[in-house]
Amino acid sequence: MAELALVVYGAKYGSTQEIAQSIGDVLRKEGLVVDVRRAADVRDISPYSAVVIGGGLYANRWHRDARRFARRHRSALKDRSLWLFSSGPLDPSAAERDIPPVPGVRRVADRLGARGHTTFGGRLDDTANGRIARMIVKSGKGGDFRDFEQIAAWASGIAGELAGEEVRRREERTE
Repeated sequence: MAELALVVYGAKYGSTQEIAQSIGDVLRKEGLVVDVRRAADVRDISPYSAVVIGGGLYANRWHRDARRFARRHRSALKDRSLWLFSSGPLDPSAAERDIPPVPGVRRVADRLGARGHTTFGGRLDDTANGRIARMIVKSGKGGDFRDFEQIAAWASGIAGELAGEEVRRREERTE
């Protein structure tokens, strides 16, 4: 599989970045060539045939860098294999059931023809900056609710879909 994939993320505290890195690691193990980058740092997506966009959820909205990336590259993203993920619930709910995307992410998925979306648990600990984040942690609602087995399984599913596409393309070329 010679797919070149891009995993981008928008995040404040590093949790979503670590999820993006984990997705990138799984995709590499599955044979893809992968770049994992901050969404705000990416200017050109033309080399990539597949893109994963992730954003931390804050006040029921995707991180602004993820939103801006999707908006800035919307025309090109429509022509690529695209998946989305959100990171955020500070409880075990994301590991227990499928959590639908928040309305803004649902609109992005629909407009760009995303193949899938999932929500992973988030992490917020006492190293987080910001008054609201500190209040959440002090109230006892912080913690690490990410499930890296769930993340790896989701990323493996993406790799499987891309591998199937590559096989179909090869078969079409030989016919």
